[in-house]
Amino acid sequence: MDLFAHRVAVLATMHGKEAAIAPLLQAELNLKTIVPADFNTDAFGTFTREIKRTGDQLTAARFKAEAAMQLVGETLGLASEGSFGPHPAIPYLPCNRELVILLDATHDLEIVGYDFSTDTNYRQQVVNSLAAALAFAQQIGFPSHALVAMPTADSPEPAAIVKGIVTESELREAVTPWLQRQGSVYLETDMRAMLNPTRMQAIARATQDLIRKLRSHCPQCDAPGFDVSDRKPGLPCGLCYTPTDLTLATVYRCQKCSFTQDRLYPDGIELADPAQCAYCNP
Repeated sequence: MDLFAHRVAVLATMHGKEAAIAPLLQAELNLKTIVPADFNTDAFGTFTREIKRTGDQLTAARFKAEAAMQLVGETLGLASEGSFGPHPAIPYLPCNRELVILLDATHDLEIVGYDFSTDTNYRQQVVNSLAAALAFAQQIGFPSHALVAMPTADSPEPAAIVKGIVTESELREAVTPWLQRQGSVYLETDMRAMLNPTRMQAIARATQDLIRKLRSHCPQCDAPGFDVSDRKPGLPCGLCYTPTDLTLATVYRCQKCSFTQDRLYPDGIELADPAQCAYCNP
């Protein structure tokens, strides 16, 4: 059952994300993507904090896709949303979590592709000189990756925020007044997709994950999006066969009919290393 070929999906973006998303959907699913004119995704939240994000990451993406569908009158909607911060297990390591959502009003489907990566230039720094500003710029991949400058990190006035800095002259012009006025300026990477090629690659990977899920159909009702909903521990130890905390099976679930299916040994191993066994290696 091919639900998406030759259909049109409206992509809620004003930051050029169609460059990462549209070619993949066209090539893999024969799905055409359009971008609505004058659609302001900043109304749903900005990285530079002038506008708080609407709900959590998934909620914001859903709202954007729904708004674009209503604006254009299509039954398929797409949106992407990124989140940046410290790695949950390694706090000093920055990471990027991207999602791409597809809403299908005709078939009542919501399918989401994800990418989680430490491959990001997400960084911030207070600098006290032009030389320090230029050094920070080089560290984050400038000028192919843009910068944002503002007086401080805390509740900056929108008029004081300079975004999309991509030349040395623009950087000088943005930071010099604040260096002269207060002796410092706050710099951060511009995480908007069209000004951050590293992030654009993550969006493409999330799109590939979405495509994978769209191609995974429920064995019972044939709906797309049949994917992992849970993991079951209990992989037996290779020495004493005691169940370990390692994954024994993944649980796949259909969002349409709720059919579930266990798939054993998802990591390709049937016995755990005894070093991972609480009995053999207490």
